[in-house]
Amino acid sequence: MKRKQSHETLANHVLSLGSDIRVETISMQGLQKRAKKTTRNKKNGRINKKKRYGRVIANRAPAMLMGVIDRKLNYQGREIKKINTVEVKASQFHHGTGTYHNKDLSERWNENILGERIQRDLYSAFLIGNTVDTLDAIDIDLCNRGWHNFVALHHQEVARLKQHGNKQMRWYIA
Repeated sequence: MKRKQSHETLANHVLSLGSDIRVETISMQGLQKRAKKTTRNKKNGRINKKKRYGRVIANRAPAMLMGVIDRKLNYQGREIKKINTVEVKASQFHHGTGTYHNKDLSERWNENILGERIQRDLYSAFLIGNTVDTLDAIDIDLCNRGWHNFVALHHQEVARLKQHGNKQMRWYIA
């Protein structure tokens, strides 16, 4: 009950920011499955756990949040726009060069995006927000027009997170 109430509040806040909601289609079941390969930590040589994100997904219920947002958008005659992740590949794209670069999940920062150090997830969200109407490609001209505003907001948010000192976010902004 408490999770549903917090999702309703969060959905109201998200919709107060705008009604053009774009999300990547992500397999929640794929995130819950255990890793198949046994791997070792590069720093200390220990075997990595095969556990994935099952408990986190169960506790946070992202699919429930998307359902609440979609329901509220339906009242307005709108719906969530789902990005074609196979075509867009936002986490690998560099809008300055128009090229794709494979990155490990552990690489949290894009080091040289038009001379800036940008957090990977925030940059992906920026690119998703600048997709074409068919939701299968990134509009590079739109990215270039909004770039300076995004960089200013990015640096402001990273500074806010560092000042806040949230232990769970330290890996994110390190």
